[in-house]
Amino acid sequence: MVLPQARNLVAALAVVGLVITAGLLIAQDQETVRVRTDLAASDSRFPEYLARLLGSPLTSGDAYMLHRNEAAFPAMLAAIERARHRVVFESYIYEKGEIGDRFTAAFAAAARRGVDVRLVLDSIGAQTFDRGYALELERAGCRIGWFNPVGSFSIEEVNYRTHRKELVIDGDVAFVGGISIDDQWAKDTTREKRWRDAMVEVRGPAAINIEAAFNENWIETGGVVDPDLVLRDNEPDGPGRSIVIWSSPEAGTNRLKLLYLLAMAAARRSLDIQSPYLMTDESTRWSLREARRRGVRVRMLVEGDITDAKPVKFAGREEYGLFMSQGIEVYEYQPAMMHVKAVVVDGILSLVGSANFDNRSLELNEELQVAAFDKALAARLLKDFEHDLTQSKRLDLDTWRSRPLHIRGREKLWSFFGEVF
Repeated sequence: MVLPQARNLVAALAVVGLVITAGLLIAQDQETVRVRTDLAASDSRFPEYLARLLGSPLTSGDAYMLHRNEAAFPAMLAAIERARHRVVFESYIYEKGEIGDRFTAAFAAAARRGVDVRLVLDSIGAQTFDRGYALELERAGCRIGWFNPVGSFSIEEVNYRTHRKELVIDGDVAFVGGISIDDQWAKDTTREKRWRDAMVEVRGPAAINIEAAFNENWIETGGVVDPDLVLRDNEPDGPGRSIVIWSSPEAGTNRLKLLYLLAMAAARRSLDIQSPYLMTDESTRWSLREARRRGVRVRMLVEGDITDAKPVKFAGREEYGLFMSQGIEVYEYQPAMMHVKAVVVDGILSLVGSANFDNRSLELNEELQVAAFDKALAARLLKDFEHDLTQSKRLDLDTWRSRPLHIRGREKLWSFFGEVF
């Protein structure tokens, strides 16, 4: 005789199983997108071609500076201190600590001297946002918007998050990348070693387009966007050309994924991918396979066993054998969690911003990415990439194929969730 409690438990588990199955089925790609282009990334016509296909403006006269690890924080804080008109900031994580103290003080000081300071934080990623910080910021005159608050058991509310990391000062200088506000990006903590990451400082016309991404989410959080009436000089800051792309799944926008597919299609010599949580769908796998058929050298640098998301890591590893069998080089970073998000194509086109090379970033999250045509930035990213390779382990296909059966089983199991990771 089955007890009522046991029947209820079985029924509940069955319902959970059906919900998970339905979610996984919904998340699967409905079609495979195959993209080819006769224009190489090095072709002088390619920037304009890419901008037209993406429906985004191509700016000229931009300059870029790469800030490695904790060096990003002093540069960002100095920019806030120089703000004269407005500061906008968006982040997935904002934790209490040394870095949180410094940024909260900088934002508050800017607001007190008359600068318009606005923050958008993710309601799940920043759910532990310190109440003391909130009071300090609000009393100084800063305004805070919370992205997609979870007010029910809606899968859509939980699933769609803003993962963008951006700071824009006066519409003239912007910072994009993978770094949020938490001590783990600045130093070794009691929890873990300092994360390997980077931010890119962008100066020039592209900065105002980066700010536009913030304004979209400011409106969605219930704020009001005032017209930008601050005059700017027309002097170029550098030789770079930029296309700013942001994704917004709730609005049905998928230009970010198209950007990645077009960038891979334009590769002729090299494709260097640095990303944690690396996960591909059939569209991306097709593009990588085609790149290898064209003779492109493809290298992937991902996080190793030190990761903050083991299930995601297992799911991603399930694809490594396929990549290596195609001649793709796969490396795992060893010293700490590797969180850099950067793709460099043929040493001329760089994709930098908040997006990981995975389905969640390319199809589900709110992300922000800059396609930068600038050889100096590409060279600096590749220099750091090569340095990181010296601290990484290159995976060997024969050794990989002989890994234990129980490890393969875990990878296969978690790979079923790859589309929602």
